[in-house]
Amino acid sequence: MKSDNVLRGLPELYQLYRWANEPSSIYKVSTLCTVECGEELLPVYQFDLGASDVTKPTVIFVGGVHGVERIGTQVLLSFMHTLFERCHWDTSTASLLASINIVFIPLLNPGGMLLKTRANPNGVDLMRNAPLDAKGSVSGLLGGHRISRILPWYRGTQSAGMELESGLLCDVVMKSIGASPFTISVDCHSGFGNRDRIWFPYAYTADPFDDIGAMYSLRQLFRKTHPTYSFYRIEPQAHQYTTHGDLWDYVHLNTMESRAGVYLPLTLEMGSWLWVKKNPSQLFNTLGVFNPVKPHRHERVLRRHQCLFEFLIRASASYKGWLPESEDKQDRVHQAIDHWYK
Repeated sequence: MKSDNVLRGLPELYQLYRWANEPSSIYKVSTLCTVECGEELLPVYQFDLGASDVTKPTVIFVGGVHGVERIGTQVLLSFMHTLFERCHWDTSTASLLASINIVFIPLLNPGGMLLKTRANPNGVDLMRNAPLDAKGSVSGLLGGHRISRILPWYRGTQSAGMELESGLLCDVVMKSIGASPFTISVDCHSGFGNRDRIWFPYAYTADPFDDIGAMYSLRQLFRKTHPTYSFYRIEPQAHQYTTHGDLWDYVHLNTMESRAGVYLPLTLEMGSWLWVKKNPSQLFNTLGVFNPVKPHRHERVLRRHQCLFEFLIRASASYKGWLPESEDKQDRVHQAIDHWYK
């Protein structure tokens, strides 16, 4: 990796590069792969914090799946910075980390981010890349297609298999879920609607997923704990549109028989239309449709979601205190169906 080029064109990766190359007793760093992008070889980093015990609860934070959605990586970098600094002086954070595993993959698609494209350098949309077809019709090209890499939302060829980045992400998540009694993944995106949404499976079908009762319990817990954070709309992704090849659907379906506990895959979809509405000139900026441009608005977005991330970590570590017991599970499922599907 040529640091001068990355510093100029990809400061997010440069920050990760600096963390990865300084000694730390707080986190462990591994390089999942290196991605070819022109003359550059760009690393995809994984940061691990916490218990390093596969039988503990796990939270996985992912960003940068789409290269133009830089704010997803940036909100994770901001949260990582806060978490790293707190570990130096906050004994309660150290105690919390002893009871949970935390995984960060803040920039899955560095090639796409350097090229300012949604897809990776091969022209493939990583979030349409899983070998999973939607039930019924999808929303045109938006739902994923195999026509041409020139068009957005290209899935790749069926014979090529999964892209390096998306395949490794699925491997990491499936391994992390394994023996964990409770797992949450949070994938940070931007660009849909004028409000922030928290999506959960499925994207390939409008049917409820098997952990819907636990998802409803998590929603209720968040609403009661943080009633002023009502700006999040929590819903199944299929309520907005269905897609082929969703990575989180693929992981959830392929771990149903093997995982030890509950797995809740969440997508934080930051509503960038509101930023454009407040500053229409962003439409003339290559990245303005997906990212806040005004400095004060950018800072506001960076701090806006830290409470959510902190809540998800603490809720995961303390899942036994709120997850419904066996006799209550069916009631929670019925409540979830009534709330989201009727």
